[in-house]
Amino acid sequence: MDFILKLFALLISFSFVQSRDTTKIWKSIKLNEKMIYDCVDIYKQPSLNHPLLKNHKIQMEPSFLIPKSKNQVESKIFKKIIDCPNGTVPILRHTKEYVANAQYFGEKHFNPFTMQSNGRSPFYGTASYISVHNLNVSRDQISYAHVYVGSRVNNIDNFIETGWMINPSLFGDGRVWGYGYFKGANGTGCYNTVCPGFVQVSKRDLISGPLPEAPEGKRNIGSNFQQDKKSGNWWVSDIKNVGKDIHIGYWPKELFDVISDGVNIVGVGGVVKTSPSGNSPPMGNGHRPTEEDKDDMASARVRDLLVIDSSYKFKRSKRSKLEYLLDNDKCYGLRKGKEHLFLFGGEGGDSC
Repeated sequence: MDFILKLFALLISFSFVQSRDTTKIWKSIKLNEKMIYDCVDIYKQPSLNHPLLKNHKIQMEPSFLIPKSKNQVESKIFKKIIDCPNGTVPILRHTKEYVANAQYFGEKHFNPFTMQSNGRSPFYGTASYISVHNLNVSRDQISYAHVYVGSRVNNIDNFIETGWMINPSLFGDGRVWGYGYFKGANGTGCYNTVCPGFVQVSKRDLISGPLPEAPEGKRNIGSNFQQDKKSGNWWVSDIKNVGKDIHIGYWPKELFDVISDGVNIVGVGGVVKTSPSGNSPPMGNGHRPTEEDKDDMASARVRDLLVIDSSYKFKRSKRSKLEYLLDNDKCYGLRKGKEHLFLFGGEGGDSC
């Protein structure tokens, strides 16, 4: 079984669609001067305005359970930022500035499908565990780590991804934010809920919000993508090492034209966007992995990668079947870890 793991500093554009709906706001919380979440009726959330979702019936919970990995890492990240009233969900307010920034960066968002998977597809989901780190990123740079699934068929791409990102221009500050992104039918797609598409189900856990600080080595996120066998919707969930996993929401199957029955590629890794001046931001935790790292803690880490095969069972990926890709070894590094699947990161700079 083959998988694609990519570490890139390249970006490819996509078509952006923006829509907004006026609904009653039951509760709001201000995260910074630019980012405000509103609690809105789950059945009136803006995503349902998508023309492909006119007859869509909200799926309140998935039909599957997420198995616990033996290599699951401990996480002390607690993402509870807002607790919306029953029957409502948190939706990021779409100010003109936020929409404009999301459109700008969305058009430059990296498309991971630069090569075709040769694995025994289809796959019906994945789960991975990625360490989270603060970085010094300027307003004209981006640095992020993500897990993704998707397919390329006859030069048509569909993919979804989630992870953590530092993008001061988009989020209004230099903190680490969780995010979601999709590219669907007709090349349309976008971040989070800026355009109709992602259906928020959890009243507490956000598809995008600042990730709290945590003790060293325990700031990790566990992310799961899984296509519901009954509905065909693509769910995203937070995997918890203690307690019940949280199903945030899903991208409805109607949004896609080539991943209605599984995907042919899965991946995990890091991406950066350089500034117009050519200066590259740090990646991971800003340090390249080295042979001298005895405990895998000197750079950013991916603990594990699980995939769901055609039998709808999770299977742990084997290192011998993974393809490791690094497109810039001047400023960034990628190595197999001793206790982790792989280590990645680097300092960036003006000579990348």
